Amino acid sequence: MAKIEKISQNITPFGGISIVHDMFKRSGLHKLIEKELGTRVSTCGYTYGTLFGNWLDLFLCGGDCAEDIEDHLRDTLVAIPGNKVSRADTLLRCLKELSVENTPFTSDSGITYQFNINHKMNALMIKSLLLTGQLEKGKLYDFDYDNQILEHEKYDAKRTYKKNTGYFPGICSIGRHVVYIENRDGNANVKTEQAQTLTNAYKLLEDNGIKIHRSRMDAGSYAKDIIEVVAAHSDKFYIRANRCESLTERIRHIENWENVDINFKEYQVATLKFTQFFEDRNYRLAVMREKSTDPQLDLFTGDNFIYRCILTNDHDSSEKEIIEYYNQRGACETTFDVMNNDFGWKHLPSSDMKYNTVYLNLTAMIKNFYDHILLSISKYFDNILPATRLKRFIFRFISVAGRWVYQNRQWKLRLYTNRPYEKLVA
Repeated sequence: MAKIEKISQNITPFGGISIVHDMFKRSGLHKLIEKELGTRVSTCGYTYGTLFGNWLDLFLCGGDCAEDIEDHLRDTLVAIPGNKVSRADTLLRCLKELSVENTPFTSDSGITYQFNINHKMNALMIKSLLLTGQLEKGKLYDFDYDNQILEHEKYDAKRTYKKNTGYFPGICSIGRHVVYIENRDGNANVKTEQAQTLTNAYKLLEDNGIKIHRSRMDAGSYAKDIIEVVAAHSDKFYIRANRCESLTERIRHIENWENVDINFKEYQVATLKFTQFFEDRNYRLAVMREKSTDPQLDLFTGDNFIYRCILTNDHDSSEKEIIEYYNQRGACETTFDVMNNDFGWKHLPSSDMKYNTVYLNLTAMIKNFYDHILLSISKYFDNILPATRLKRFIFRFISVAGRWVYQNRQWKLRLYTNRPYEKLVA
């Protein structure tokens, strides 16, 4: 066996986090957070900007719960000159301080659901994206909305339609960026108060100068009041339509089907005028069908095709273009996967919805900032891309041996590598 030599110098295996910490400091987010969230009531000396930085450092070093900052990362983080590192209980306490009370909503069937709507945290999320240049005032963007089941077994978990327990938040995104979150009980119907949720999100974006060109949603948004809100705040919209008896009857009478190839697969497409909710609106249904592998005939259509419909007010695009654009909603699912597995949504810290809602917003802002720094880092590190997942980023950027030394009356970060970290320092 080889001999082991121990060195007492304070060398960290997470030297790259010092570069990220510097990028966070220079971004101006620290000051923005303190300006928007105000002064903490606590007199312990940790501002909200400092605590946000602690959460950021924790996740980008591979941690997934507040306790990791004490159990595994404290020595690394306190070595960064000027960095104040809080205890785990302080990180968790800030979630409580920033929380707001739940709002009850009663559905048409008389069932009451709890929602948590944290306007201040949502506003901060959008303002942080504007500060980093990830969103720009006056520019047109595409908007996606979806509800995501967050499975957990906390005290306030409710049984979802997938027969597990958890929350069912409504989440709005622009590209890869989460821009708005409203938490809700796991057993809430997807359409319950969705029109109000979307109104809140659109208004907050508009108040911050963000304009929506196209909105894209699944069949959970196929309702008259929801469509009215989406149409009022978007130039164009694309919503998956639910089939009903009258629509099925109209589809049966379509004679002029056009053959198209979408993602190397053959489909047939056609267009119908939409009349279900709005007789006076110039909306259309882009209908597509594909041959089913099941030889059994459909009872309603009398054939063995699988049908899908997309409601839109876009009359300039072909059916194929509409379908291909709608199919790009898969990017939302990727965002949810990243949040669940990389940024803590699988491990909620509290048994109270209002505290966990702050956590969802906070970690979404961390993910947005992570996307921001990836753009800069990927310019100099050829093995890091703008869409690199967190685990790979930690291996390729954060995990580098380093230590802080004080020489000639200034601090210097000594990294044991030949990779171009110096190009990221101002």
